[in-house]
Amino acid sequence: MSSDARTFAKVPVTIVTGFLGAGKTTLIRHVLAEAHGRRLALVINEFGDVGVDGEILKSCGIDSCPEDAIVELANGCICCTVADDFIPAIEALLALPNRPEHIIVETSGLALPKPLIKAFDWPPIRARLTVDGVVAVVDGAAVAAGRFADDPAVMAARLKADAAATHDNPLEEVYEDQLLCADLVILNKSDLLDAGELERVGADIRATVSRAVKLVATHEGRIDPAILLGLGASAEDDLASRPSHHDAEAEHNHDDFDSFVVDLAEVVDPAALIDRLARIAGDHDVLRMKGFISVKSRPMRLLVQGVGRRFRHQFDRAWAPDEARASRLVVIGQKGIDRAAIAAALTA
Repeated sequence: MSSDARTFAKVPVTIVTGFLGAGKTTLIRHVLAEAHGRRLALVINEFGDVGVDGEILKSCGIDSCPEDAIVELANGCICCTVADDFIPAIEALLALPNRPEHIIVETSGLALPKPLIKAFDWPPIRARLTVDGVVAVVDGAAVAAGRFADDPAVMAARLKADAAATHDNPLEEVYEDQLLCADLVILNKSDLLDAGELERVGADIRATVSRAVKLVATHEGRIDPAILLGLGASAEDDLASRPSHHDAEAEHNHDDFDSFVVDLAEVVDPAALIDRLARIAGDHDVLRMKGFISVKSRPMRLLVQGVGRRFRHQFDRAWAPDEARASRLVVIGQKGIDRAAIAAALTA
């Protein structure tokens, strides 16, 4: 293709969606590492005041996606702020001297992908971009544990007590909306499932998605980028086949969820911290915890990420000489989560 043709060709965009802690950032980091010189750009959206995922990706140091090609949209939801946030971010990326060949959008774990895809039908966007595909990343272990499904016994008791009771599970609705919009489903963390669980989770996903959507099992987000990039779905032209629980709503909001930030003191024993975080998450039904921790006498910052009671931690990079060694955690849960009790337990 000539340089003139590349200038006027639509830039493909891959939307990576998936619930909190499914492994979206890990997947994208692997794609960047295996890009083999292909110029990529990222738009990262997070639900919370601390941009953990953006920090993780900026620390990759990969030439195919330099820091000026990574745009963070923090403390919000990209599906609700398309005009104010997303379009200016895209315009900034397209104006870079080295125009990206492919853009990856990582939505927040609570975002609905369909409103974002609708934005690609706007004339100023349609002429320049196309949705190459929507990739839904699924936490296989969370699905197997029933995180996104109501307990049948509890539902039966509720209906027995009140015949007019309605089924309203915000976790399930967000999870299913992400699946229903997907062109490719990545069943991540498959190493945490046995063969029977893997088969059952896969069958549940296929039963939810009526379209012929490819399902790929993986762990640590390790998948050939060629499988994700180049789907050619033109999803903006295929909205009718992507139903949503929220199609009838004029606006989408996140009133069912809440997030806050807790500042911690410097830590001496990382393992003891992780044990305490897992206990607190279980006691208070926390959906997600993530952040960076300063460990005494260690030159590197500690990256902490938790999904429910499951936590992992690693030293990701050295603290910069002029960087404040702050310990901060983002806590995300359903509306009504006891902020005061959680903060008190974390800082005790």
